[in-house]
Order: sequence, then structure tokens, then C-alpha cells
Amino acid sequence: MTEEITDLFSSSAEFKNSRHVFTVSEVTREIKVLLEGAFGSVWVEGEVSNFTASSAGHWYFSLKDRENDQEAVLSAAIFSRSTKDVKFKLENGLKVICLGRISVYPPHGKYSLIIEKVEPKGIGGLQLALEQLKAKLEKEGFFALEHKKPIPYLPAKIGVVTSLTGAAIKDILKVLDRRFKDVHIIINPVKVQGEGAKEEIAQAVEDFNRLNDQLPEGEKVEVLIVGRGGGSIEDLWAFNEEIVARSIYNSTIPVISAVGHERDVTIADLVADLRAATPSVAAELVIPRQEDLRRKLEELIASLKQDFSDAITASRNQVLDLAHRLKIAAEHAWEINTNRLDANVKKLSLLNPVVKLELYQAKLADLARQIYVRAQHLVNLKDSVFKGIIENLSSLNPLNILSRGYSVTFRLSDGKIIKDSKSVSTGQEIRTKVYQGEITSKVTEVS
Repeated sequence: MTEEITDLFSSSAEFKNSRHVFTVSEVTREIKVLLEGAFGSVWVEGEVSNFTASSAGHWYFSLKDRENDQEAVLSAAIFSRSTKDVKFKLENGLKVICLGRISVYPPHGKYSLIIEKVEPKGIGGLQLALEQLKAKLEKEGFFALEHKKPIPYLPAKIGVVTSLTGAAIKDILKVLDRRFKDVHIIINPVKVQGEGAKEEIAQAVEDFNRLNDQLPEGEKVEVLIVGRGGGSIEDLWAFNEEIVARSIYNSTIPVISAVGHERDVTIADLVADLRAATPSVAAELVIPRQEDLRRKLEELIASLKQDFSDAITASRNQVLDLAHRLKIAAEHAWEINTNRLDANVKKLSLLNPVVKLELYQAKLADLARQIYVRAQHLVNLKDSVFKGIIENLSSLNPLNILSRGYSVTFRLSDGKIIKDSKSVSTGQEIRTKVYQGEITSKVTEVS
């Protein structure tokens, strides 16, 4: 094989005269052996261009650079088994340093760099990935203050998403027990680093929200603490993953992020409704001390008493002020009405009603005399007429006629006046009215 390679690239006359003819496949195979054997693993620096991702999860792109006004291009590929280790996003224009091996694809006779490891030039891969995700989520409004929910004061039920074996859960429980023993704590244990950690953390947050949908009011989880103890950026990386950020952002339950130490700031810290420097601080933030609550209650009672006193004083002053204003208004109204009355009196005096009254009294007396005279005349006239009527009536009075010896006879049976002797018969009783009294008799003879 070595001799054949030497012959292939020799310029000696012996090679030229041998006229050994290689097939295309032979040439590409020999080039493949030569290149792959000569380079092995190699670090290559260049700028990413023409980046594409296949449906199978492989990444294909070119590495290019420019030297002496000449541009050089090297095809590159990262297969799916290696892409999962790349935390940042590969994109055109990004300068990177790649570790890989040169490979020749015989059917096409092309060579490319098969990359096993890639990192951005001048910055760590994790740091770049963090900055890229920050920029993406900030553009979507994940860090906006108006989206952050208030943390409830003195919640009755608290959810915790962390590892059961880490120091974080011990610190949280210790602080909560010291501050308020009656609080109800629900722990959803998860992995906080390594393979599968990001999925477990995101799922735990979603599980708490799903649980709340099934619980009645008054029994719901009121706040979540999501976090872990300190560590390297690699240890904390699960809390920098997009899936965790989105679960926190979409949570209807307020979330307190407590990841690492005070100097560690993760994506979860930025998205959460409240960031605590450590898990212990998160517990202190979510539950105040009983002593603090007692002091706060005393302060509120004192403040309430003062407010009542101030309100009473203010009301008293307001009433006094209103009374004073009412008094002034009443005096003003009295003065106005008095002035109006004086003006009306002056107008009445100018009209001299006494004189007019005396005139009306004289007219009334005259009218009274006229009425009396006319009434007396009318009475005299009516009296004369009345006396004439009485005389006429007296003359017609049957009693007056009877007094002159006349009488009136009635049939006793029906009380009718007897005007004709034929209207009675013998033996019939009759009654005769004389001037004084009556006579009852029986007819003995009719003629």
C-alpha cells in the first residue's frame, strides 16, 4: 500500500513510463487513507456559514476564513450523537474552534471535517448558550416586571421543587420549621443536575399547577420554591434550560427561584416572580418569623388606634367648622331677610293702608244702612201680603164656618162626607162634626 501511494504522487520518469492507470475509486480511496492518516484529530478555527440541520438531527455547515485576500472553505458536519453536547446555538457568522477529524467521502471524492467538539472562540460554550437564551427569552418578555406575580403573605401551603438528598431541602425545612411550624409543605423531589434534570424540574412545576386545578379554593398551593444548592455552572445548568424557564413562566402559582449562592444567577432566577440568593433565603422570604408577625400586628393595632383617633379628631374639627359656617350662613340669611322686611314695610307705609281701610269702612257702613232700609221695606211688604193671606185662609177655615152653627156629617163606615141623603140607608151609623166635638148617631129614616 505504501509503495502504491508513493507511486501515485511520484514525479519520476519511472512512474510516468509505467503507465499504471488508477480508477477513480482507487484514487479517492488512496486520498482518504492519506488524509485521514495524516491529520487524525485536529483543532480547526473558522467562521460558520451555510448552516443547516437535517431531520435526522445532523448539522451541516462550512468553516471559512480569509488569508491574504484569499477565502478558504472547509465542509464540516456534527452528527446527532454529538449535537446534544453543544449547549449554545450554532449560527452563521459565529467564530468557533472545532475538534474533529478529516474524513473523505469516496463516492463524491470530497473531504470534510467531522466535528466531535465545538466551542465559541473567545467565550465558553455554556456562557454563550446562556447569553443566547437570555436574549431569546428577554425578546419574548419572559423577564418583564409586569408579568411577575406577587408573593402571598404568610401562605398556608408551600410547594418545593428540589432534590431530597441535597442541602437545599434541609435548609428550607429548617428555616420554615423555626419560623412557622403550622405551614403545610409539599415536596416534589427531582434531579437537580445531570441527564434528565431539566425535564424533571419542568414537569414538577407543571404537576403543581395541575394539582391546583383539581383542588378547591382554600386548599391550593399558594407559592413554589424551585432551586438547589450552589455548584459550578455545569452543576447549575439544568436551571439555565429553556424548558425550565418556560415552565416557570407559564406557572399560575407564584415561583421563588433559589438556585446556588448569591453570586450565581440563572435563567430560572430571571424568569421567576422572585429571586432568592439561597434556598435558606427563599424560606425566609416566603414565611416571616412569628416574632416579626407579632410585632407587625402590634404596630398595625397601634396604627389603627391612631388612625381612629385622627379620624375622630378630624371629624370633630369638621363638625365644628360646619357648625361655624352654618351659623355664619344663618346670620347672613337673617340679615338679608330683615333687610327685605324693612324694605317691604317702607313700601307698605308709602301705600298708607290705614287711610284706605277707613275709606272702605265708611263705604261698608253706608252699604249696611242701605241694606237695612231695603230689608225693612221688604219685610213690611211681605208682612202685609202675609196678613191678607191669613185673612183669606181664616175665611175659608171650616172651623170658622162650624162656629156659625154649621156641621159636617160622615159615614162611619168609610169616613166619607154625606152630601146626599140617598148616600145613606136606614140603620147606618153616621158621625157629625160640630164646632165643638162630634156626634155619633144611627139613621132611622131617610127622606
